[in-house]
Formats: sequence, C-alpha cells, structure tokens
Amino acid sequence: MDSQFLYEDNHLLALNKNSGQLVQADKSGDTCLLDMVKAHIKARDGKPGKVFLGLPHRLDRSTSGVILLAKTSKALSRLSASFRERNCRKLYWAITEDAPRESACELVHWLRREERTNIARIAEAGDSSAKEARLRYRLLGASRRRYFLMEIELLSGRHHQIRAQMAAIACPIKGDTKYGARRSNPGGGICLHACLIEIPHPTRIRALSISAPPPNEPLWRAFTKFFPKKGQRTSARSWFGKNIDTCT
Repeated sequence: MDSQFLYEDNHLLALNKNSGQLVQADKSGDTCLLDMVKAHIKARDGKPGKVFLGLPHRLDRSTSGVILLAKTSKALSRLSASFRERNCRKLYWAITEDAPRESACELVHWLRREERTNIARIAEAGDSSAKEARLRYRLLGASRRRYFLMEIELLSGRHHQIRAQMAAIACPIKGDTKYGARRSNPGGGICLHACLIEIPHPTRIRALSISAPPPNEPLWRAFTKFFPKKGQRTSARSWFGKNIDTCT
C-alpha cells in the first residue's frame, strides 16, 4: 500500500491507483481502495477510532493513476468544489489502437449517458438529453507493435468522456472493448492513466501538482522515451495554444 502513496499531509493524500482497483464500494462486494486506505492508516498511525476519508472525485475502476482522498471534512468540501467548478487541471495518458488524423486537436462532442448499458453515446449538438464534452489531445509517439501514445487534457468532466471521444475519432483505447477495442487486456483494465492533477490546496495558499508514473507493464514500458524524466514537469501548457484546431 505504501508504494501507491504519492503525497500526504494533514488534509489530504494522493495515490497512484492500479487499473482494476475499485475506488468506492459498489454492488460487486469487492474490496475497495477507500476501505483499504482507511485500514492502512488506522494500523500505521495506531488510531483507536474510525478513520475519516472522503472522495472528492472519481476514477473508473478500469483506469489507473492519480486519485485524491480528503482526510478532513473541510478538505473534502473544498476539493469537491474545485473539481465541480473545474478549478483544476487533469491530464491523462492513453494507449490507443489507431493514430488520429490530426496529431493535436481539441475535440468537441455531445455525450448522452445510457443508464442501462452504462455507456456514453455521441449525440447531436444541443440534444437536451446530452452534455457538451471537450478535451485536447496530443499524439506523443508510436510503439513497434503499432500502438499509439496520446496525452489528453480534460476540459469538461463527463461520464466515460475520454473513452467515448477517442472511440468517436476511431482511436479506441487499448483494452476498452466497451468502446470498440479489438480485444480486452489481461485483468480487464484499459490503457488509460491519470498522470497529473493540479488543484488548489484546500487550506494553503498554493496549488498542488501531483503526477503518477504509468503502470510498470510491458506495453507502457515500450513508451518510456516519451514520458517525462524524473524531476521533469508533466504539463500540456506548452503544447496547447490558441492556434490548435477544433475537431467535431
């Protein structure tokens, strides 16, 4: 468990979630990350009572990467507000089965969530049952096995947004059979990794910038040369400028 910790102070902690780890308890009954961390802190710190941990945002079970947990109710309220009001930046790495037509682009779609199938569908612009979804991507490189590494910045927060929008441009994420990938990955996860979160600290006058290395798996290691070196900042600010094309 300690190896998953990326950052911790008295108000919050950040973890590098594994693909396949359930964040919050659901009807599956599987052990969730929230309960695992509570038990870990209780044993580590010798706490006699219950450990408080709040969840200010979500990360799909099939996705890996940075997730924040609040250690106080004040931190939970303020972090939740920052995520809800989009006062934060979230970057992802995705390995896709095909390359996009444009090497860098801003995607704009309208997404409708199907409750029965738990899938986000592309809808007509302005559809009253759908919400606008925006993201920016940049193609970083290709592997010898002809998979492609993309870095993605979320500009909105919709259900399965990255998965649905990548599929909409014929670039399904490897392993994501729900959105058109040719085959599943061992263990059922997908090659989508939350690599960076930047967000105001809930009690201090500064911002947090927390990054997570990609999974230590052969396919991810094939892209090692494209990842930032240790100590190098992970950021899309220099990549995404005013002249980038908007794709629909």
